[in-house]
Amino acid sequence: MADQPHTPASVLVVDDEPTIGEIVSRYLEHAGYAAEVVGDGHAALDAFGRRRPDLVVLDLMMPGIDGLEVMRRMREQQGARVAIILLTARGEESDRITGLQLGADDYVVKPFSPAELVARVGAVLRRHDPATTWAPPVEVGDLVIDPESREATRAGEPLTLTQREFELLLFLAQHPGKAFAREALMNHVWRFSYYTDTSTVTVHIRRLRAKIERDPDQPKYIETVWGVGYRFAAAP
Repeated sequence: MADQPHTPASVLVVDDEPTIGEIVSRYLEHAGYAAEVVGDGHAALDAFGRRRPDLVVLDLMMPGIDGLEVMRRMREQQGARVAIILLTARGEESDRITGLQLGADDYVVKPFSPAELVARVGAVLRRHDPATTWAPPVEVGDLVIDPESREATRAGEPLTLTQREFELLLFLAQHPGKAFAREALMNHVWRFSYYTDTSTVTVHIRRLRAKIERDPDQPKYIETVWGVGYRFAAAP
């Protein structure tokens, strides 16, 4: 039987600077991706609605609808979750943090190397590849975390978690009793070993506790290890 034809991963590039869009798309296509370039938020949402890409490279600062609002609207649409890499300027740290908290998968600071961006695209797509190794659900107390369905329940009731909240909860639950520093969690869950502001970890822990703990002020699942970071209780 003949091999099935390979379908290249599709990448939507959103940037209001035509030169950047042209260069990035050229590098992506050279690496084997199918690239589409648009110049503003409205065009990005139109293209996203017509044909859901595998990944979006999204500039934060654009006229009209900015990148954060475009990402929010993309996340609101039904269907498989699309990967997003943000393009940011050096002075946009607060926007980067907001973007990560909203579920961005990575970010690249302008000016950047197109080759590095392509490498990050490949790394993010590999993390989103559904053909990953199967792992059984994690069951602790009345909490069940299913890596296969990407769903978590407490006492049989589904929990509404963002992608990053789920990944953080799953990682901690798969390593019960082990304390992780915030920097280590950024490295393992966010995959940003170079990212120095770990406040987003604290924010995500607080949100997780509000969703999974019966009393977030006295958490039984996610414990604070003073002077270190956080650990998932082995037997809550």
